[in-house]
Amino acid sequence: MFCLLSPLVTGDLQFVDQSELLNVPMSHFLGSVRSTMDTVRQVISMMSNFTGKFDDFRLSSALSDCLDLMDLSADELSWILSASQNSDGKENNSPENVRGDMRAWLSGVLINKDTCLEGFDGTNTTIESFVGNSLNRITTLTHDILSMIPTTWDTMSEGGTVGGGGGGGGVSGGRKVRTNDKFPHWLKSNDRKLFQAANDTVVDVVVTADGTGNFTSIMDAISAAPEYSKRRYVIYVKCGVYKEYVEISKKKLNIMMIGDGMDVTIISGNRSYADGWTPYRSATFAVTGKGFIARDMTFENTAGPFKYQAVAFRSDSEFSVVYRCAIRGYQDTLYSHSLRQFYKECHITGTVDFIFGRGTAVFQNCQILVREGLPKQKNTITAHGREKTDSSGFSIQFCYISVESNVTNPTYLGRPWKKHSRTIIMESYISDAIRPEGWLEWNGSWYLDTLYYAEYMNYGPGAGLGGRVKWPGYHIINDSAQVKNFTVAKFISGNKWLPSTGVKYTAGLTI
Repeated sequence: MFCLLSPLVTGDLQFVDQSELLNVPMSHFLGSVRSTMDTVRQVISMMSNFTGKFDDFRLSSALSDCLDLMDLSADELSWILSASQNSDGKENNSPENVRGDMRAWLSGVLINKDTCLEGFDGTNTTIESFVGNSLNRITTLTHDILSMIPTTWDTMSEGGTVGGGGGGGGVSGGRKVRTNDKFPHWLKSNDRKLFQAANDTVVDVVVTADGTGNFTSIMDAISAAPEYSKRRYVIYVKCGVYKEYVEISKKKLNIMMIGDGMDVTIISGNRSYADGWTPYRSATFAVTGKGFIARDMTFENTAGPFKYQAVAFRSDSEFSVVYRCAIRGYQDTLYSHSLRQFYKECHITGTVDFIFGRGTAVFQNCQILVREGLPKQKNTITAHGREKTDSSGFSIQFCYISVESNVTNPTYLGRPWKKHSRTIIMESYISDAIRPEGWLEWNGSWYLDTLYYAEYMNYGPGAGLGGRVKWPGYHIINDSAQVKNFTVAKFISGNKWLPSTGVKYTAGLTI
């Protein structure tokens, strides 16, 4: 079922002067978006005919991935239809901000198409070719739409440090973040007082391993959550190890999950590419619904380095926050798949490409540690997959970058997964475990002149720039004006949506 308007959008529709928003008449733009939506629906209908008809587990998983990804693309196109008719000139809904939103969502459509095709690697080539021909039409149409939108950076005021109290619940405009009027009646008095003192957030349901809460399974709690909720729906997951696979669908908006802390509330799985799962579907925890927040918990994939790609956490969630969480794995630990995401005070560990994807993500005050992997393996922290028209990239700011004590393999800041890979590291500590050249090629000279890698005002024994790579796409930046586009305020339009999450953040630069 497809909706023409996003459930999150409210207010009266009104057309704006197309000259302020687009390069073409509004009617032409809307017609192109609707035509692309029709093509996406046709692809979904075609792929649905193949479901359940193959014994090959990897092929079946790839088809399932494609159906979910195309369904998300249909939603992203519907958001564009709505946004194009709701620009009113106000700060959060100005033409510049709307253009930024539309470009981000169109990037999501392109990313979904590519991930769909990647899932067929190593499967029936006839099906891959058939699906690929249909998806290429979506690519062409999406590029056409992108050409109608002027390319500008989000120009919201950078502001200063915005945020809340030390308890993590935060404040926004002096108001405590609360999501309900009272605690559930079954939450014990002592637990209620402790939880409220620590978080100042009222929960809707509690998950406990011992059966004393509403649910013993996190996925059961997610399934019971309302669809298209316009308010935060808070799920408190008490201490314990939850060995299950959690997937929050696109219908589950504004879900907030709170644990008892890193190493205390743990969600654990071990799916891997070696065992037949696509990287997209291997995630222990995956979220697509808009407005997701996770706090004070651990997501892990324990498959180990010999199982290769094995995702602990995957996100397609627009305007999502992961705060004070541990994300642990080996290869492909954190899959920032698409859309705008913010990671704050997280501990992220892995071996190869362990922060990867095509999301538009900012990491602030995170501890990023490399683990020991396979013998003679080269460790790479990031592997961003941007293509030319993507608005995506990784921005790493105020982070601590090093290795665990037993690591012997050479370690690099990243390598280019796709042709226009984009990663910026700024105002971060880099230990001497990072190789002097800093960055690693993907395959010889591939992409070295089209990538965009930059370093700005980093410090520590591994931050020296004298031995860095000399690639055309690598940049040493000393001018703050050149990197401010990769700050929270600019890169993910953070001032527009982060205050409502109650999570403290820095909107701009400090140097």
